[in-house]
Amino acid sequence: MSILALGLNHKTAPVDIRERLTFGPDIIAGALRSLGEHPAVEESVILSTCNRTEVYCTLNKEDHAPIADWISQFHGLPQGRVSPYLYSHLDESAVKHLLRVACGLDSLVLGEPQILGQVKSAFQTATDAGTTHKLLSKLFQHSFSVAKQIRTDTAIGNSPVSVAFAAVSLAKQIFSDLSEQTALLIGAGETIELAARHLHQNGIGRIIVANRTVEKAHTLAAQFEGYAISLTEMSGHLHEADIVISSTASPLPVLGKGMVESALKERKHRPIFMVDIAVPRDIEPEVADLSDIYLYSVDDLQEVIQENMRSRQEAAEQAEEIIERYVDEYMGWLRSLNAVELIQDYRCHAENLRDEVLHKALQQLNKGKSPEEAMQFLARTLTNKLLHTPSSQLRQAGFNGQFELLEAANTLFQLKKIDSNS
Repeated sequence: MSILALGLNHKTAPVDIRERLTFGPDIIAGALRSLGEHPAVEESVILSTCNRTEVYCTLNKEDHAPIADWISQFHGLPQGRVSPYLYSHLDESAVKHLLRVACGLDSLVLGEPQILGQVKSAFQTATDAGTTHKLLSKLFQHSFSVAKQIRTDTAIGNSPVSVAFAAVSLAKQIFSDLSEQTALLIGAGETIELAARHLHQNGIGRIIVANRTVEKAHTLAAQFEGYAISLTEMSGHLHEADIVISSTASPLPVLGKGMVESALKERKHRPIFMVDIAVPRDIEPEVADLSDIYLYSVDDLQEVIQENMRSRQEAAEQAEEIIERYVDEYMGWLRSLNAVELIQDYRCHAENLRDEVLHKALQQLNKGKSPEEAMQFLARTLTNKLLHTPSSQLRQAGFNGQFELLEAANTLFQLKKIDSNS
C-alpha cells in the first residue's frame, strides 16, 4: 500500500491552469466517487483551494500515473496540458507534504491559518463521501494535531499576513486614507471576512458585502457596520466602490467588463482598485484593459506578501523540526501495521494450542486424574507445544550460521546476548 499526494499549486501552475483544475463544492462529491471507482485507489481526499488542487490517495500499487490521467480526464483536458504543472509525493514524502500544507508552510502566504480549515473541510467531505478509511483518517487527524502544536509553540501566526491582508495593504498604498473610501466585498467566506476585518481595523469608510445568499451577506456586513446586497444588485452599487475585493466559489465570473465600464462612467472615471482572489476568477480578465481600473489577481500579490512573510521565517524553521517528529511518528505507526496481522495470527495459534491442551486436561480430570496431575500435564504440554517450532527454527538458524536471526530472537524474547564467535 502506498500513500500518494499529487497536485499543483501557485508555485507550479499559473492561475489560468489552476482555475481549469479546481474541484468546486458542486462537483467534489462526484469527483471523489469517480476517483474511488479507480481500481488502483483504496482511499482518497481532494483538497481544492484558490491556490492548490491536490489529490491524496492510498494506492494498492506505486504507479501513480493513472491518477494524473484521471485528473486530466475528469476536467476534459489533454494529459500533456496538465502534466507539466503536476508534482507528486509518495509515502513519507506525501506525509510530510500534507503536514506542511496543513500548517501553512506551503502556502502563498507563509503560515496563513485559513488552509487548516480548508484541509479539515476537504477531509470531512471525503469522510461524508465514504472515501477515507484507516490510513488517511489517521494521517489527516495527525496533520490537525501538528498544525495545532505549531500554532501553540511557534510565532508563525503572530503577524497578520494573508492574501486578504496583502490585498488591504496594497489598497492602503494606493489610497493613503481609507476613511474616505468605500469597499465592495464580493462573497461571504472566510477570506472575505478576513478582508473585511482588516479593512475595518484600518478605518475604511464604508463596506458593502455582495453575496449570492443575502442572509450570509447580512450576517457578515453587520459585524463591520456595513450593508448587504445580492450579486444581482451589484450593477446598481459598483459605482460607489473605490475598492473591490472578490472571493467566491462561482465557476464563472461574477463581474464583467460591461458592468465595470458602466460604473466608471457613473464615477466620472475615478479609479477603482480591484483584487480578484478567487480561482476560478470572479472578475473577467478583460476588465484590466480598462483605463482607471487597477486589477490584481492572487499571483500579483506575491511582492506584497513576500515583504510581510520575512518575520515568519524563523518560526517556519522551528515548525519544520516539529513536522519531522510528527512524520516519524506517523511512519512508525504505519510500519507497525505490518506487524498487526502477524501478532493476530500468532495469538490465534497460541489460543488454539491452549484450547487443545485445556480440553485434554479436562478429559483427564473427568477420567479420575487428580487436579495436580491435570495441571502438570497442562503446563508441560502447553509449554512444549508453544516452544517446539521456535526452538526448532533457532537450532536450524544456529546450524546455518544465521546469527542475525538469533540476534533478532534475542531482541524479541529479551534473552542473553548471542556470541557469534562461540
